Amino acid sequence: MKKLSKLLLTLTFALSITSSAFAVVVASWGGAYTESQKLGYGDPTAAALGVPIDWVDYSGGLSEIKAQKEAGAIVWDIIDVFASDTITGCDEGIFVEFDFDKDFPPAPDGTPASKDFFTSMPSKCAVGNILYSWNYAYNSNNVKGTPKTIKDFFNTKKFPGKRAIYKSALTNLEIALAADGVKAGKGGAKIYKALNTEKGVQRALDKIKKLCTDPKGGCVFWASGSQGPELLMSGEVVMATGWNGRFFNATIGEGAPIVQVWDGQGLDYEYFALVKGGPNESDAKKALAMMTNTEMLAGSAKYIAYAPWRKSSIAVMEAGEPWYKDGKTNMVPHMPTAPQNLKNYFLVDAEFWSDNGTELGEKWEAMKAGL
Repeated sequence: MKKLSKLLLTLTFALSITSSAFAVVVASWGGAYTESQKLGYGDPTAAALGVPIDWVDYSGGLSEIKAQKEAGAIVWDIIDVFASDTITGCDEGIFVEFDFDKDFPPAPDGTPASKDFFTSMPSKCAVGNILYSWNYAYNSNNVKGTPKTIKDFFNTKKFPGKRAIYKSALTNLEIALAADGVKAGKGGAKIYKALNTEKGVQRALDKIKKLCTDPKGGCVFWASGSQGPELLMSGEVVMATGWNGRFFNATIGEGAPIVQVWDGQGLDYEYFALVKGGPNESDAKKALAMMTNTEMLAGSAKYIAYAPWRKSSIAVMEAGEPWYKDGKTNMVPHMPTAPQNLKNYFLVDAEFWSDNGTELGEKWEAMKAGL
């Protein structure tokens, strides 16, 4: 039975690639995100190299690529992954290790790739793709005055009304401490130092609890990215945390009077990993190097409000404004990594949440239960 299952799995994988046997296959998350990848740098790279690049959707994690490897039928060459998966995949020999300055081209001014990356990689098997923001926004029609700081999100006296926040502890604890006066430090180091103590965690939970129980405030918990803009437009809340791309789409795509506030933002990220022993490993490595160069990464921002991993990409965008696909919208002001948006931020620490997520989640749920 085990041999039969393995045979069926092999046949399934083989059939899935019959029409694209010589293409580099990239597994990503689908929707507008994958479309921005395909149009922004996938298609241009394929044209430049003369190598077809196919995009397939997957649901995350390493289970599918592990199944392909076990069946001896690897069909993916490149995978868009979370930081933790690059670490696990690297440790288990699923992904190729990089020499960043040899395997990836320098910036246009000659700066080595490793110095042009926005921040360091979580493993030798990861190369940065995009950065997105956990920030907050408000409906300018429903707020008197102009919220400008993360402290304003918690200031119910000056800005009364309910707030929408993410249902889980992730990023909520960080912004609570930032609003309570903890300086971020480099990449948020001081925030995470505080969260590594019971006192710091309790301080953050108390800050959130105070907001949620304030008669002039209150909390609505959101689960999906579309809810923040929807709650703002319905007037159910006056401010909402969320992902910057969702707020951008509501504003530019739908004309909603939503204004984003970048102070205290949390920068999160996505990476590419190259599958070891993939069907087109050599071509895939060349494609990956080109797709993640300065110009190509800037290209994805024509289609989505996520920031390129290369610092030098911002200059390319500035020189080409209006950069967005509509031909009239300047994109740099909407980039989480634009200099004016980086005055106070933290990098979401995947390792911290991997180590502490379960315990903090329990404390978070207990706090919510007591509201």
